[in-house]
Amino acid sequence: MTDDQVRRTLDAVWRIEGARIVAGIARIVGDVGLAEELAQDVLVVALQQWPRDGVPDAPGPWLRATAKHRAIDVVRRRARYAEKLAVLGADTAERDRTDELVDDLDDHIGDDLLRLMFTAAHPVLSTESRVALTLRLLGGLSTDEIARAFLIPEATAAQRIVRAKRTLATNGVEFSMPTPAETAERLGAVLGVLYLVFNEGYAATSGTDWMRPSLCREAMRLGRVLAGLLPDEPEVLGLLALMELQASRLPARTDASGRPVLLDDQDRRRWDRLLIRRGLAALERAESLGGGRYTVQAAIAACHARALSAADTDWTRIGALYEVLAYIHPSPVVRLNQAVAVGKAGNPSRGLTIADALAAELRRYPQFPAVRGELLAQLGRTAEAAAAFRRAAELTRNDGERALFELRAAVLESGS
Repeated sequence: MTDDQVRRTLDAVWRIEGARIVAGIARIVGDVGLAEELAQDVLVVALQQWPRDGVPDAPGPWLRATAKHRAIDVVRRRARYAEKLAVLGADTAERDRTDELVDDLDDHIGDDLLRLMFTAAHPVLSTESRVALTLRLLGGLSTDEIARAFLIPEATAAQRIVRAKRTLATNGVEFSMPTPAETAERLGAVLGVLYLVFNEGYAATSGTDWMRPSLCREAMRLGRVLAGLLPDEPEVLGLLALMELQASRLPARTDASGRPVLLDDQDRRRWDRLLIRRGLAALERAESLGGGRYTVQAAIAACHARALSAADTDWTRIGALYEVLAYIHPSPVVRLNQAVAVGKAGNPSRGLTIADALAAELRRYPQFPAVRGELLAQLGRTAEAAAAFRRAAELTRNDGERALFELRAAVLESGS
């Protein structure tokens, strides 16, 4: 096997095992930053040994075993070794039992992953740092991949990761589950990170790509892990349902030339029916448990998923759901989406009134003039609609979206 083949194999195994390895080490050393560094050391060891000795028959367990023994070596070298062993439940005289303690880690993989999720999304970190650290530790993405995903310099991505680990250490954030009183806030932070990652993949805020499907897939993968760990948390299921229902449209969101295709113009035969079934099942479970903002958003996505054509969409129900969402999670963007639904339900005049009330809050948001453009076009005010789309094209930082807005403006100006 060539060095390149070994590297590809290692990358594939790491994408599956990386989070478990980091989480397992973190439980031994009690420091997420150190755990990530030790995990990277294990990758270096693999890159040195595998080309020479061959890829192990069980590469995942090989990586885990190597990581655990390196972690134990660190613990043994610490001046506070005896104290650490006491915390782990071992007597200092039983030094030889350390490896047995490590073997027990596999019994706690679920707990360790959950701790890692909550630690990476700790409120002490900025939103940008939470996203970067989550993708690094749980997604297994390299610094370069994170930088490319969010169109930032690699140095900036690296700084965010380093700063996040330093902040956790400086603030004494332990690798542990939050207290019951902290759980709701911390779970909200975890879900917020996954939501941000998915949205950036679904509708890139800048650059030449209309979408970044790899980010959507990563967010869904982590969402499924979280749902497996917390099967009775309605908002975990609600977010998973939302992501899967939205992701079902990805194959139809661009044409053969890669140009964006809006929802009303999509070929719904290209929607992923498996993702729709999975999303609807998760939504049903979330609704039975109560649910909140993500569950309501998933219910909105379900209205589109159930419609066989754009004309069959129940816009009245969607408008009502946005009213509920605006009550439980007030946001000008939610109100803007409600304006769209009201217009589509047959009342563009009221929709425009709702949108215009948001002008001060959304003056730099490209979707605001775009929504106004659609509502104005519905009212027959084509010149104003075209001007609104031109303004949207000026504001967006995404090349595909800009082309879409400019085309819409041109069509309105031509009267065709």
